[in-house]
Amino acid sequence: DMGVEVCGLLLGGKGVGDSMAKELGAYGADKVLVCEDDLLETYTTDAYAKVICDTVMDKKPEIMLIAATNIGRDLGPRCAARLHTGLTADCTHLDVDVEKYASFLKEASTLPQAQLDALNREDRNLKMTRPAFGGHLMATIICPRFRPQMATVRPGVLKKGAYDEAKANAVKVEKLAVSLSDADLKTKVTEIVKEAKELVDLTGADVVVSVGRGISKDVEGGIKLAEQLAAEFGGVVGGSRAAIDSGWLSADHQVGQTGKTVHPKLYVALGISGAIQHKAGMQDSECIVAVNKSDSAPIFDVADYGICGDLFKVVPMMIEAVKEAKASK
Repeated sequence: DMGVEVCGLLLGGKGVGDSMAKELGAYGADKVLVCEDDLLETYTTDAYAKVICDTVMDKKPEIMLIAATNIGRDLGPRCAARLHTGLTADCTHLDVDVEKYASFLKEASTLPQAQLDALNREDRNLKMTRPAFGGHLMATIICPRFRPQMATVRPGVLKKGAYDEAKANAVKVEKLAVSLSDADLKTKVTEIVKEAKELVDLTGADVVVSVGRGISKDVEGGIKLAEQLAAEFGGVVGGSRAAIDSGWLSADHQVGQTGKTVHPKLYVALGISGAIQHKAGMQDSECIVAVNKSDSAPIFDVADYGICGDLFKVVPMMIEAVKEAKASK
């Protein structure tokens, strides 16, 4: 929409460009800028922030997007502060609407009208949407006067395209000179301890079966039913914030505003009321099936199929139905 080149910025130790640049091209990058240095082998805020800011000052991009991961949430604000620009964090939607930009400003901007009239109608601004006020509102934010426009985007929000071998072979790779020394680093990584537990891959699953407060009368039984249903579909188990805060599931299972954004082929919500915080993380799923004993539960507003009933009675029937369907093939 903006008519600009998409560049991927790849940082790491020596040889990282040889192993990963083509992959970035295969998934949509027109050009990959590679920064290699021994001091970039392991992530440190000081080193990565300096190299990224140096690159931005040199290349002057219009937009810079960073994943809202643990590293991205650390890196994004530091880079924005150094570059004296704005940052919209934890975005759940991005949009560019050049034609309607002027009318959008008149409705949403707090700038004086004279200043709005003076703006170029062809200004290409990124509209960055994120949850606000505890998730009760979705706020759309623009950064019309500073560049680059920066946003951290939650994993799973932007759908991963298919691997394109032709694009992988055609991508332009530019290796940049890195100006980095030990004097630039205020901290030093002495040891990395990896978590032994294998985390659940919610964002990559085709089927997600999530549980909420509705399993409270039999937590163990409710989770077991969800696991059985997910197993029949070859999927994984997720949970609402209520389920995670109650200690029923670990944090890597959380779907929603403060968890992960998913858009699987099938999303099954069991005993989840459907607060806006949860819907923000799953409403773009291809098919949504909701089971809740309250017919006024907000989850039904986004569900393709809704079942009003006791999940402890409904889910066993769903499991049997799936088994029968698989056996008949």
